[in-house]
Amino acid sequence: EQCHSTTAWEPASFDHDKFFQLTGAHRGLDCAKCHVNGTYAGTARQCSGCHQSDYDRTKDPDHRASGFPTACEQCHSTTAWEPASFDHDKFFPLPHKGVQDCQECHKTSNFAVFSCVDCHEHNRTDTDKDHREVGGYQYDSNACYNCHPQGRD
Repeated sequence: EQCHSTTAWEPASFDHDKFFQLTGAHRGLDCAKCHVNGTYAGTARQCSGCHQSDYDRTKDPDHRASGFPTACEQCHSTTAWEPASFDHDKFFPLPHKGVQDCQECHKTSNFAVFSCVDCHEHNRTDTDKDHREVGGYQYDSNACYNCHPQGRD
């Protein structure tokens, strides 16, 4: 009853939005583009299901080496792959808006690796002193992030 009427088997109608909403450039695609060999069950619902090769071959920045998630919708729209937009605040709010270059905090091409302790007033002596009463304190960027995930005191 979702596709056929009680008066005739054909013509059938199909409202894709009842199952999985297609937006942007996906709306005009031929069904076979996603449903290869007429297979409908198990068709990917995540962007990477169809766009993994786009993710793998992107080099500016290199998504795989940079540790970017395969959740394409975080930076790309369904209208066009480019231009992409990266909202750093979705991952870690930058309280220091003067940061212009990713390499200031991300010293390697893997953007999952970062440094909190190389900048500003952070020096080990003062930071250790400020954290004397913090149990399990470590002078380490990952430890900083675990306690200060929003970049605040």
